[in-house]
Amino acid sequence: MPIYLLDPEDPQSFPPPDRADASGLLAVGGDLSPERLLTAYSQGIFPWYSEGQPLLWHSPNPRFVLEPDKLHVGRSLRKTMKAGTYEVRWDTAFEQVISACSETPRPGQNGTWITDAMLEAYVTLHHLGFAHSVEAWADGELKGGLYGVSLGAAFFGESMFAHAPDASKVAFATSVERLKAWGFHFIDCQVETEHLARFGAEPWPRRRFLGALAQALEEPTRRGPWT
Repeated sequence: MPIYLLDPEDPQSFPPPDRADASGLLAVGGDLSPERLLTAYSQGIFPWYSEGQPLLWHSPNPRFVLEPDKLHVGRSLRKTMKAGTYEVRWDTAFEQVISACSETPRPGQNGTWITDAMLEAYVTLHHLGFAHSVEAWADGELKGGLYGVSLGAAFFGESMFAHAPDASKVAFATSVERLKAWGFHFIDCQVETEHLARFGAEPWPRRRFLGALAQALEEPTRRGPWT
């Protein structure tokens, strides 16, 4: 199936997600304007590409998803959380978090997919109240965290980083517990990783994910800041 070329003049011109190829690649082109990004997320689509590549849009099948009720926190991590090793904050250092996510080396990866254009686009979404950061602080320093996009009762996790043991894990587990208390339906983890599987995330067929997304979008968006 040929990859769809987006209309640069129409930020809502996405094809149906089931037209994605086996790798999840759905469309090429367009831009990272807030309207196009929010349209994409509302349809189960997200941008993912590297510097030097064209803008690539994905809708993988299956989709890796965590339901807040199914969060699993291991004994060691729970102990760290109870000890108060890290202070968890929300939306106090979004630009620091996304910059750290883009700069932190990752095993098996050469470079980052968080390009300068992506960074600028998500900072804009943050200022508009749709993108949020969860931060783990210790001794007045940012030690780890994550960021993502919120629409309705869905949270779309984008990336996380850690500069100290368990920092990102504490931020993630704390965020899931908070989202559960707020009535969020699920956290979209996008693609499967062993790390997220240990927290309880599971693969969902695209059809199930899109159905759950439609229900989540019926709820009001908790527009930021989430401080």
